[in-house]
Amino acid sequence: MPLYLGVMSGTSLDGLDIALIEQGEQTSLLASHYLPMPAALRADLLALCASGPDEVARAALAENNWVRLAAQGIDELLSRKSLNAASIRAIGSHGQTIRHEPHLGFTVQIGNPALLAELTGIDVVADFRRRDVAAGGQGAPLVPAFHQALFGNEHRERAILNIGGFSNVSLLSPGQPVRGFDCGPGNVLLDAWIQEQHGHPYDRDGAWAASGSIDPQLLQRMLADDFFATRGPKSTGRERFNLGWLNGVLADHTAAKAEDVQATLLELTACSIAASLHDAQPGCEEVVVCGGGAFNITLMQRLAAHMPGTSVISSIDRGVPPEWMEAMAFAWLAHRFLERLPGNCPEVTAARGPRILGALYPA
Repeated sequence: MPLYLGVMSGTSLDGLDIALIEQGEQTSLLASHYLPMPAALRADLLALCASGPDEVARAALAENNWVRLAAQGIDELLSRKSLNAASIRAIGSHGQTIRHEPHLGFTVQIGNPALLAELTGIDVVADFRRRDVAAGGQGAPLVPAFHQALFGNEHRERAILNIGGFSNVSLLSPGQPVRGFDCGPGNVLLDAWIQEQHGHPYDRDGAWAASGSIDPQLLQRMLADDFFATRGPKSTGRERFNLGWLNGVLADHTAAKAEDVQATLLELTACSIAASLHDAQPGCEEVVVCGGGAFNITLMQRLAAHMPGTSVISSIDRGVPPEWMEAMAFAWLAHRFLERLPGNCPEVTAARGPRILGALYPA
């Protein structure tokens, strides 16, 4: 059975996830590898998420550095598994999103797939999101089709919840097409706030949030953002929810304790997810959580508190490590492309129809 690699770096910009899968009737994770994002590269990529001088040259240099890191990780993973480039049918490379504006008709993921093919000697399938946007879709989330392939064979109402920098959900209902959408911020604001206040990359286990108290007035100001009043299909990103957005909301709460802000941001993530699920899938029996948020103990507890009667579990309890789900999904999307099969779900993205996603860069 063919082997594929998936390379993913998300909006958290913490590092690169690389997954090796075997694709037959089922998708099997064979190995995985993680590379922390170097501080200088992270700063370069984060700066590209907003307008600035000389963006074209800075983006070209940053994506080449991103590719070199990805190629290093792929070489390390293959060496560990005693595999060579010829063993891999293709790499599915998500690249790094630096702009996502589907309402303006574009989304941008950088990651120089030509250079990745050159450095690895493996065919690369990349640029998955733009075809969906070209067909009138949001270009995100793209993982629901993969979630349906993995988990859609049970006869019950189930949601697959990915909490990375942003949160998105796939709704699986017996006999129905998969549905899904972005719920709002996942870890992006939590990470930004603790980085600004303490210099830590993230709030391990949600411990700092747990030390604070939820500010109901501040929470309501956050939830007043128009995004939370809209139904899917919808997607969002750093263009909307960022440290500038948070500082604007905090303008009238200058006396708020830093840990209370963190507690309230965590509650924003939990209650916006719960409200989205209650509205879109009121009969949900099980929420399977993947992404970095699955490791945030406080967040998982708040999700469960907002959804009494619904089982909230990590995807590891269903056989898939939560930290590798998205990298696996882009390996799977490379398989879909090479088999000339659609990779999007129009019910999720609002595209005009199923589309084959991606472009091929032969080795």
